[in-house]
Amino acid sequence: MSSILTSLPKAVIAGFLLTVVVFLINQNYDWAIDFWQFLFRYLHVLSSIMWIGLLWYFNFVQIPNMPNIPDEQKPAVSKVIAPAALFWFRWGAMATIITGLILAMLSGYLVDAILLGTQTGEGLIIGIGMWLGAIMWFNVWFVIWPNQKKALGLVEADADTKAAAARTAMLFSRTNTLLSIPMLFCMVAQQNFMG
Repeated sequence: MSSILTSLPKAVIAGFLLTVVVFLINQNYDWAIDFWQFLFRYLHVLSSIMWIGLLWYFNFVQIPNMPNIPDEQKPAVSKVIAPAALFWFRWGAMATIITGLILAMLSGYLVDAILLGTQTGEGLIIGIGMWLGAIMWFNVWFVIWPNQKKALGLVEADADTKAAAARTAMLFSRTNTLLSIPMLFCMVAQQNFMG
């Protein structure tokens, strides 16, 4: 067991295999239910946990604690931890938006949600959540990541540009943290409270 748990890839693969086992032992599964809709909902939730979990890690742990780290130790965060976390952060965002759009299409509410329920009146809450998620995704790929590359020295930039880029990335990361709260409410409320 320790050989599985000491390797992240093995632990993740084992997690997926265990999930398949749990799925297969469910004898009450109704195959008439759209399997693909279920699968993409699961993948959407899984990828969104990666994305929002890292968003909250940055905003609740890394950013507030960086001033407490001695200067000689900051390169460990900025050169090793932050680039790795930003990789999973941005690809978690990409996987979340792709699986979310596929799920909305398979569930039949994509257009209504994009139009905020103006066609049937039923897509308003999920539509607001989708639009908030799309804004957050845009911020990740077109504001936060380009500025983080400068701030972390992954691309050439002078000291003033790095400082400005770090501030911009932080402000848009905080914007995404703010938006994540109503976005998550909309996603959960549509199915469990207001749907």
